[in-house]
Amino acid sequence: MWFSFWKSRDRFSIDELRYLTEQLTKIQIVNEVNKDFVIEALRSIAELITYGDQNDSSFFEFFMEKQVMGQFVRILKISRTMIVSLQLLQTMSIMIQNLKSEHAIYYMFSNEYMNYLITFSFDFRHEELLSYYISFLRAISGKLDKNTISLLVKTQNDEVASFPLYVEAIRFAFHEETMVRTAVRALTLNVYHVGDDCVNRYITSAPHADYFSNLVMFFREQCITLNGLVSDALKNPGSDSISIILAAVDEIEDNLYYFSDIISAGIPDVGKLITDNILQLLIFPLLLPSLRIEAVSTQEIQIGAVASLYLICCILRIVKIKDLANTIAAALFFPLEAFRQISEVKLNGYMLGHGSIHDSQPRGSDSLTGVDGARLRVNVPKSSSSSHIHPEVVICQIDSTGSNLALREALLSFLTSGDDVLVLGSLGVLATLLQTKELDESMLDALGILPQRKQHKKLLLQALVGEDAGEEQLFSSEGICCELDSYLQKLKEQYGVLYSFPEEGASPRAHRFQVLDALVNLFCRSNISAETLWDGGWLLRQLLPYSEVEFNGHHLKLLKDSYRNCTIAIQQEIRGIWVDLLLAFLCDEWKMCKRAIEASAPRKEPKCILLPSQKSYSDDIIPAESSFTAGERMRELVKVFVILHQLQIFSLGRVLPDQPPICAPADVPESFRARTAGIDTSVPKPGTELRIVDAVPCRIAFERGKERHFSFLAISMGTSGWLVLAEVLPLKQQFGVVRVAAPLAGSNPRIDDKHSRWLHVRIRPSTLPFLDPAKSDAYGNVKTKALVDGRWTLAFRDEESCKSALSMILEEAKLQSNEVERRLKPLFDLEKPVESSNPSVSPPKASSSYIKSSNLF
Repeated sequence: MWFSFWKSRDRFSIDELRYLTEQLTKIQIVNEVNKDFVIEALRSIAELITYGDQNDSSFFEFFMEKQVMGQFVRILKISRTMIVSLQLLQTMSIMIQNLKSEHAIYYMFSNEYMNYLITFSFDFRHEELLSYYISFLRAISGKLDKNTISLLVKTQNDEVASFPLYVEAIRFAFHEETMVRTAVRALTLNVYHVGDDCVNRYITSAPHADYFSNLVMFFREQCITLNGLVSDALKNPGSDSISIILAAVDEIEDNLYYFSDIISAGIPDVGKLITDNILQLLIFPLLLPSLRIEAVSTQEIQIGAVASLYLICCILRIVKIKDLANTIAAALFFPLEAFRQISEVKLNGYMLGHGSIHDSQPRGSDSLTGVDGARLRVNVPKSSSSSHIHPEVVICQIDSTGSNLALREALLSFLTSGDDVLVLGSLGVLATLLQTKELDESMLDALGILPQRKQHKKLLLQALVGEDAGEEQLFSSEGICCELDSYLQKLKEQYGVLYSFPEEGASPRAHRFQVLDALVNLFCRSNISAETLWDGGWLLRQLLPYSEVEFNGHHLKLLKDSYRNCTIAIQQEIRGIWVDLLLAFLCDEWKMCKRAIEASAPRKEPKCILLPSQKSYSDDIIPAESSFTAGERMRELVKVFVILHQLQIFSLGRVLPDQPPICAPADVPESFRARTAGIDTSVPKPGTELRIVDAVPCRIAFERGKERHFSFLAISMGTSGWLVLAEVLPLKQQFGVVRVAAPLAGSNPRIDDKHSRWLHVRIRPSTLPFLDPAKSDAYGNVKTKALVDGRWTLAFRDEESCKSALSMILEEAKLQSNEVERRLKPLFDLEKPVESSNPSVSPPKASSSYIKSSNLF
C-alpha cells in the first residue's frame, strides 16, 4: 500500500484526491508506523481542495460527496500522536483561509463537524498544539458574517443557546502568551462586528458577560504590575528599566485599544458594561485614591500617583465613551475621602481586596455624613474661592494634604507642591481633559479649563438666541449646569457615592482662577524642569489664547519676579563657559518653545510621565566643574528663560515673534587682533595662513617627550573666539600656519603657582555633546569620550611673555562677552517692544557660533 502511494500520478487531479481519500478510509488507527502517511495525506488534501476551489469545482464536489470532513474527524478520534492533531488543525486552517466559494464555506461550517473540532479535548499542555488550535479558531472567525455565524451556533426558542467558537476562544483570553491573547482578541472582534442581534444578546448575557469584567480585572492587574515597574525604575533608573516600562505600556495601551474596538462594534450594553467595570474595578478603588502627594505605605495602596495619572490620561484618550469620560470628570469634584474610605466592596461579583482598603485613614471626617454598607454619603466640598472674584484676587493656597481636598484641587496641588513627575502627570491629565471631545463644554467650564475661545463662542451663541450674555450669567454658579448635575446624580444612584450639593457652591470662574493661580505658581518654581514648564505653557495658552485679560496684578508680579531672577542667571552665562553658543542656542530654543506652546496638542505622549528622567552622564564620570556640566546647566537655564520671556510677552498682550528680539552682528573693527591676523568670519581651520604679529612664542608637548614650538594667539570675532597655535613659516617670518584651534570661551587661563612661565588653559569641546547625535547613544546618554575637557600647558620663554598671553586671552574673552551682551540687550528690555520689521534686529547665524570638533586636535 505504501509503495502505491508514491507511484507517479498527476498531483493536481481528482484521481489523486480520490486515492488519498480511499487510503484515509482504510486507516483504522494512527500510530508511529503510519503517521507520516496520514500527515502527508492531510496536507495534500488541503492543497488539492484549495487548488480546486480556484480552478475546478469538481474537487470540492468530490470532497462533499465522500464526506471527507467526516474522515478528518474520524482520524482525529483514532490518532495516538500529537503531530497528527497538529497537521489536522493546520489543514483545516489552510482550507478555511483559502476557500473563496461561499458554497464551500457554508459546507465546511455545517454538519456540526466544525463545532466538533472546536470542542475536541486537545492536550494543550503542548504549547505548539495550542498555537495551531488558536490559529484554527481565528481562521474560522475570519469567515464569519450574518449568514455563516448561524451555522456555528445552537438555538433554542429563537435565541442562541450555545456558541462553541466564542466560548472556547475566550477561555484563552488571558493566556500568558501574548500571541495567544492577540489572536483571541482578533477573533472576538470578528464576532462582535458581525452585528447579529441574537449573538449579541448571547455574549452580553450571564455568564458570558463576565468576560468584560474579567478583561478589566486583567487590565487592573497589568496596571498594578506597571506601577511596580515604575517604582523600581525610580529607585534604579537605566536604559533597561525604560525598555521594560515601554513594553508594559504597549500592553496597557493595546488593552485599551481593544476596549475601544469592542465599543466601536456598537453592541448594545457593552459600552455600559465596560464603563461600569473600569469605574468600579479600577478608577474608584485604585486610581482616584492615589491622587495625593503625601507618602503612603506599599500595603495601603497598590498604584502610586504617577502611574495613576498616566492611566487616567490613557483611559480618557483611548476609550472614547461619553459616560466614562464625564463620570471621571464629575468624580474630580469629590474629596479624596469619598474613595479612600471605601473598604471591601463587592463590585460586579468581585471582592476588591487589600488594594482598596485603607485602614490607616481616620474615621469621622467632616465630609462624611453617614455610611450605609457599601454606600458612602459625602458632601461636595466648597471651593476656597468665592463665587464673586475681583480681578485683583490674591492667589489661593491649596492644602495638598487635606482630607477634604477635592480631587480637582489635588491635581492643582501637584502643580504647586509636587515634584517634576507629578507636575508633568497633572498637566497631562488637565490637557487630556481639555482635549477629550466626549466631555461636555459645561463640564470643562465647571472644572475651570474651558478654553477662552470656547467661552467667547458660548457668549456669542447666547447673544444670538437672545439670552442674557453678560459675564454674570456666564460665570454664575448656574454655569455648573445640568450636565454636571446629572453625572453627580449618577454617582449617587448607580455607583453608591451619596452626596449633597453645597448651598453656595463655587462658580466656574472661581475654579478657573484656581487653575490659573496654580499655573502661575508653577512658573515661579525653580525645582521644575524646563520641559515640564513648556507643557505648562501649552496649557496656559490653550486657556488664554488671546491676551492678559484674566491675569491679575498678583499674577503679573509673580511672573515678572520669576522672569527677573532668570534674566540675572542668563546674564551671568554671558561671562560663562559656553558664551559662544548662547545666542545660537537661545534662537533655536525660542523657535521650539513657540512651536510647542502654540501647537494644537501637547508635545509628549502620556507615557512620558512614567519614564524616569535620566542624566545623560554619570556623576562618577563627569565632575561638577566640567564644561559639560556647565553646558547642561546653560541649556536648562535657556529653556526656562525662553518660556518665561514668552509668557511675559503674552502677559503684556503682545504678539509672540518668530525670533527673539536680538541685535544684528556688528562689524569687527580693524584694530581687533582678528583683523590684524587676517581672519575672516570663518573658523581658523588647520592649514589656514594668518599674520602672527601679535602672537607669543611658546612650547607645548602633546605627547610625552615630544615638545613642539608654536606661536600662540587668542582672537575673537563677534560672538566667536579661538585659541590658536600656529607654526611660523620659514620664508615669511610674520606669517604662520594654523595647526591647532580651540574655543576661547571657557578656557579659564591660569599661571602655574610654581612655574611663572607656564600657562594652564582648559580646552573645552567645540560643541555640546547632546547637540551632536554621533556623540550620544540610542537612549540619549552621552558617550564618555565626548565629555572630557582637555588641558594645555603652554611654556613661554619668560614671565612677561606668559603674562602677555594671559592678558591677551582675558581681553579677547571680554570682547567676545561684550558682543554677546550687546546683541542680547533688546531681549532684556521688555518695556520697548521690538518691531519684527526692524532691520537692525535679526537672529544670529548658528554656523558662525559653532566650531568643528576636528579643529581641536
